[in-house]
Amino acid sequence: MTARVLIVAGSDSGGGAGIQADIKTVTALGGYAMTAVTALTAQNTQGVFGVVGIEPAFIRQQMRVVLDDIGADALKTGMLHDAAVIEAVCAELATLAPEVPVVVDPVMVAQSGDSLLEAGAVETLRNRLAPRATVLTPNAPEAERLVGRQIADVAGMVEAAYDLLDLGPDAVLVKGGHLDGETVTDVLATSDGHETFASPRIETPHTHGTGCTLASAIATGLAQGLALRAAVVRARAYLQEALRTAPGLGRGHGPVNHGHTVRPFDGGE
Repeated sequence: MTARVLIVAGSDSGGGAGIQADIKTVTALGGYAMTAVTALTAQNTQGVFGVVGIEPAFIRQQMRVVLDDIGADALKTGMLHDAAVIEAVCAELATLAPEVPVVVDPVMVAQSGDSLLEAGAVETLRNRLAPRATVLTPNAPEAERLVGRQIADVAGMVEAAYDLLDLGPDAVLVKGGHLDGETVTDVLATSDGHETFASPRIETPHTHGTGCTLASAIATGLAQGLALRAAVVRARAYLQEALRTAPGLGRGHGPVNHGHTVRPFDGGE
C-alpha cells in the first residue's frame, strides 16, 4: 500500500516551499500526499508579499475529512501562523491520529526573512505541538527562538537539541545550514543520545524550501516504515541532490530540484 502523508501547512504560490514543496517531495519519494492548507501566501523567490490565514475550523475540517476517509501513515506540519491554528491542529491530532507519527517543522521565518509565525504563538508551539512530535525539525534560528538563546556552533546545537527534547518530542533534529562553514552539520537527539550528520556545503542561492523538503522527506520515510535514523539519512541525501541540481529559477532564493528522483518520460513504446 502506498504510504499516506497528510501535510498541514501553508501554500507557497512560487512553488518552492510550503505544501507545493511537500507534495513534490512526498511524490518523488514514492508516497501519497494529502493536504490541509493553513494559509495562502503570495510569494516568490524574492519574498513574501501577502498572507491570508485559513480559519481554524476549516483547517480542522480539511484534516478530518481526509483522515476519516483516506487515513494517514504519517503527518507533517509546517506553517501554523498563530496560536489558534496550532490549537486546532493539536485537537484534531489528538482525536483522529493519536498514534500516527508526526514530523513538526516549526516554520517561523521564510528564507527571505519574512515572519511566518506570530510572536505570541511560539509558546503555544512549545507547549502544545512540540510534545506531540515524533521528531521536531528546527533550523538553528528556529531553535534559537525556541530555547531563547543564540546558537553559534555544533556544540550549541547539541545543547539546544537536548533542551528541546525536554519539551516532550520523541526526537529533535536541529539543522545547521544557517551556520557558517564549509560543512553543514545536523544534530539528531533522542532519549538514547545524539548523533551528528555532516555534509559538504553546496554553494548555491537556491535554497528556498529546504526545511519543508527535508521534513516532508522524513515524514515519507516514517510513513513507509523506515526507522527514524534511516528516514533522516535518506531525507538528507535526497535534499543534497535536490540542492546540487537546483534548476536556477527566479531572481532570489530559488527552489531546489524536487523531481531529481523521477526518470523523465521518453515517450517510448
